[in-house]
Amino acid sequence: MRTVLFENMSMAFSAIRVNKMRSFLTMLGIIIGIGSVISIVSIGDTMRSLFADLYKDVGVTQAYLCVGYWLDDRRMSDYFTLDDLEKVKEVFGDSITYIDSSASTGAEAINKKTKVNFDFTGIDYNYIDVQPVDMVYGRYLNEGDVLGRKKNVVMDVDSAMLLFGMENAVGQTFRTELYGDVDEFTVVGVYRKEMSPFQALMMGGRSDRGSAFIPYTLLTWPNDYFYYLRLFASEDVRLNEFFDQLKAYVANIKGRNPEDMYMETAMEQMNSVDAVMGGLSAAVGGIAAISLLVGGIGIMNIMLVSVTERTREIGIRKSLGAKTRDILIQFLTESAILSACGGVIGIVIGVGLVSGIGMAFGIGTVIRPSVVILAVSFSASDCILHRRLLRRIRLMR
Repeated sequence: MRTVLFENMSMAFSAIRVNKMRSFLTMLGIIIGIGSVISIVSIGDTMRSLFADLYKDVGVTQAYLCVGYWLDDRRMSDYFTLDDLEKVKEVFGDSITYIDSSASTGAEAINKKTKVNFDFTGIDYNYIDVQPVDMVYGRYLNEGDVLGRKKNVVMDVDSAMLLFGMENAVGQTFRTELYGDVDEFTVVGVYRKEMSPFQALMMGGRSDRGSAFIPYTLLTWPNDYFYYLRLFASEDVRLNEFFDQLKAYVANIKGRNPEDMYMETAMEQMNSVDAVMGGLSAAVGGIAAISLLVGGIGIMNIMLVSVTERTREIGIRKSLGAKTRDILIQFLTESAILSACGGVIGIVIGVGLVSGIGMAFGIGTVIRPSVVILAVSFSASDCILHRRLLRRIRLMR
């Protein structure tokens, strides 16, 4: 049995070598098909993974809550106060790991003759617990800064370089305007947060604009009213159930119905993006898989042409006692080798292309072995169709 198999493989390779160009063009459909399926599906899975990492970075349990903006009977009581924020903290306790007013503003920071546009984000002192950063100089904002409404600032190293021309800007001061009042702020800490190029792009980072954290109580001043609650739920709570309870409670203290509340959660956003990316990946991968079918048809066509061209050879073999089954196996072996070689080359190209793109952009790629196996199996299944077609051919008349 082994001898017959080796003989068939030897004869198949000989036939392929005789027609190198035709064999290569025949394999090309399989190569392109498998390479396309692997690359497209892997790129889609990689993008899904990157978005998942991005949402993990900003906090999967993060949510924003406010009274619905679509309501016609808007009233002053729809706004939150610091007392409302404290009530929510007290009622939900450990279910909430962080909460603030989601306050932020943009303003120009001035240091001597240097002027830089800054994005100021108001935070509480424990924001570092849910959004960790590496403090390289100085300290983070503390409870005293928040309660005392102190004009202290924590910024990243790039922003410090923009405004002061140095990374260690601790103790440096600058002027900026908040709510019409120009005040002097002091840098108490400088941090560094590593992000991949993809994360920096999606987070909207700009090299000509600075960013800094200030006590959120400075951005609720002077009337201490704000429209949003931003919070991070504890990781051990059931998010959907917890968010429903939170909406019901806040609606009650605001004299509203739960359906009047608007809540936007990072989990919902992540699931929506993942569903869209998964659907696109499957759709485009399915389209690419059509080229596998085209490649299989190409191999079938070449086998049919090969049978016709080698009628003399087939006749000689039959006259020497070869059975129709033996000749069918020979042609089946040739088609299997062409499919296998095209499959291997397609895998190398597909995996190499995705890995190369990942290395170029500094991101980790996701290549599922199941996709590779499925693509190769689909290609190999063409051989069954080859055999059924070849059985219908009268090799000798």
